Amino acid sequence: MASNSPNSPRQKMINLMYLVFIAMLALNVSSEVLDGFALVEATMLRSVKASSQHNDQIFNDLKAYQKTNPEKAQEWYDKGARVKLQTDSLFNYIQDLKQRIVTEADGKKGNPEQMKHPDDLNAAYDVMFERGKNYAAKLKNDIDVYREYVASLVTNPSIKNIIENNLSTEPSGKAKENKQTWAESMFSQMPMAAAVTLLTKLQNDIRYAEGEVLTDLVKNIDVMDYRVNKLNAFVIPETQTVMRGTPYRAHIGLMAQDSTQRPKIFVNGNFLPDDANGLFVAGTGSTGTFSVKGYVEMPRGDGSSFRQEFATEYFVQQPSATIAPVWMNVLYANVENEIQIAVPGIAGQNVSATISNGTLSHKSNDIWVAKPRAGADAVISVVARMAGGKTQEMAKQTFKVRPLPDPAPYLNITNPDGNTTRYRGGTPQSKAALVAVDALNAAIDDGILDIRFTVVRFELQKFDSMGLAMTTSSDGARFSQQQKDVIRGMQRGQTFYIRGIVVRDPGGAERTLLAPMEVRVN
Repeated sequence: MASNSPNSPRQKMINLMYLVFIAMLALNVSSEVLDGFALVEATMLRSVKASSQHNDQIFNDLKAYQKTNPEKAQEWYDKGARVKLQTDSLFNYIQDLKQRIVTEADGKKGNPEQMKHPDDLNAAYDVMFERGKNYAAKLKNDIDVYREYVASLVTNPSIKNIIENNLSTEPSGKAKENKQTWAESMFSQMPMAAAVTLLTKLQNDIRYAEGEVLTDLVKNIDVMDYRVNKLNAFVIPETQTVMRGTPYRAHIGLMAQDSTQRPKIFVNGNFLPDDANGLFVAGTGSTGTFSVKGYVEMPRGDGSSFRQEFATEYFVQQPSATIAPVWMNVLYANVENEIQIAVPGIAGQNVSATISNGTLSHKSNDIWVAKPRAGADAVISVVARMAGGKTQEMAKQTFKVRPLPDPAPYLNITNPDGNTTRYRGGTPQSKAALVAVDALNAAIDDGILDIRFTVVRFELQKFDSMGLAMTTSSDGARFSQQQKDVIRGMQRGQTFYIRGIVVRDPGGAERTLLAPMEVRVN
């Protein structure tokens, strides 16, 4: 009879078999649990299919945007295509792992959706930690890379947090207690049904992340756009003053407005109040060219602000009108004639002029200086540079060129109060003041013109009591000593004449003044 001693070989064998049986019972997975995994797997597969179809539709919308407006949508389409490529790559890799695990347990004809040995505890571990391949390490690395990439494309913080949590490869608290890695907690001693379901969940999380990123990319196409509720037609002319022969040019279009919010406008460093309704008003206290610079800020749909800078300039001119006598279009030969040349609506720096006879130069603002030569009429032509750089002749006018009229001779007399006046003769003047004068002058001085002539020579003529004339000559423009002695010897009430006056005009031509200057001694 066999002995049942605890130390007998037979008893040891029985005890070992019992322990193995107990272990097998402990490791056995109930059919109810396996059925639960199957139910979850089926639900997950339906969710994955629906997510895939939804994501395909979003990507097709993105592709349609890219075809209709590539300039606007190309950047977002390229990102979407890359997301789809990486998602499909990781999704298919996980699907391949599922097939490998099922094949390990059920054979070559194994089907992840119809597992024959769902309770197999070794298939998942054997595949994922196969010597020399370590699919588990590659899966973890691929998930980490994918998670970081798609999370960087999501702008919504809460969605980004969900994606990072769903695709986290950090070991759970229980796994850390058991000193397991993420991969070991997923596939070590895990029934095949559970391992496949966990991989399907990963696929579902990946499709969810893909959908959120694609949705965000589609939104980004329009995030820089602005919603408007009012459209107005506008006409912006390049100028409202058009010269004959120059085309009228204007920009015509639609102006979109949002009456619910106003942009912030800053002009020349100052904020333009909302109640100005975009109307900028600047003072024009002085003439010249003035700049208008600033920027407009408008809130975007994503909460950021769009800023557009602008710059222009405007010209301030003196109010003017042209009034010219028809019979007196005259220029004086060989002298500088100041004339005013202006074109209404055109800045002075855009106006140029030429003369057919002599010289014409710009002095300041709208004042020009013409110096024609004698012997021919002078034609002045005015040209303006219009908008766009085109030049156009604005006016052409003929002027008669005449010699200057004779100047009037005069003496610079210093009054007792120290002021100097021009004495032109005819009225009594003190002998002392006359003797103090050094020279004779001549000028056209009629209150309009003030053109000096150079006195070349002159004579002083005095008549004695017998009516005989005594004539003395000057020292150029200066009174000679002999002439001064004659003046000193004259009595009160006597008269002398300055005659034979020869002058030189600004052009260098000499002429003799016919009318003498009568001087009475007081």
